[in-house]
Amino acid sequence: MTEHMDKEITIHIEWDGPFVMEGTGRQIAKLKHPKKDKGVYQIYGGNSIYGGRSLLYIGLTANQSFAHRIAKQEWRQIWKWNRDAGRIEVYVGRLSGHETPKTSIWNQHISFVERLLIYSHQPPLNTQKNFRTADGLKGIHVLNWGKYRDLLPEVSGARWTPRYDKVKDYHQFGDEHKL
Repeated sequence: MTEHMDKEITIHIEWDGPFVMEGTGRQIAKLKHPKKDKGVYQIYGGNSIYGGRSLLYIGLTANQSFAHRIAKQEWRQIWKWNRDAGRIEVYVGRLSGHETPKTSIWNQHISFVERLLIYSHQPPLNTQKNFRTADGLKGIHVLNWGKYRDLLPEVSGARWTPRYDKVKDYHQFGDEHKL
C-alpha cells in the first residue's frame, strides 16, 4: 500500500443489510460466497454511552467471506456481553463499479475504505484500529450506496486528513489582517 498517495481514487461501496448474527435467521452464515461476499462491514447494537442501535464497529474481511470473518470466536465473546445482543445488526459493503479489479487492488481499496470510514466515524469498539492519522488517504473518496445506515454518503480523504491543516496564508476571505 502506498503511504503517500497523491492519486485521486473514487471507491464505490454498495451496502446491504441489516443481517442478524443470531436467532433463527442466522443470515450472516449465508454470506459465504468466496468472490462476492467480501469487503467491509458495520456492526450496530446497544452502547451504554451512544445508546441503542448505535454504530459499534467497522471492519474488513481480509480475503475471507463475511460469514467466516464475522462468525469468528472472538466476536461471539464480545457480542454476548452486549446489553442488547439479540438485536445486533450487521451491514455488509461490497466494492462496486464498472470493472472488477485484480485481487491486490481489491484488497488495497477495501483497506482504504475501512481506514477512512473508521477515521471519519470513530466507532467505539474500533480500539485496535482507531487510526490516529489518515496518512496516505488524502486522495481517496468513498461513495456509500444502498443501505449504508448511519455512515456519511460520501467520505473524502481531502476532508478527513490533515491535508489542509497548515496551508500557507490560509484566512477567511475579506479578512484584512496579514498572516
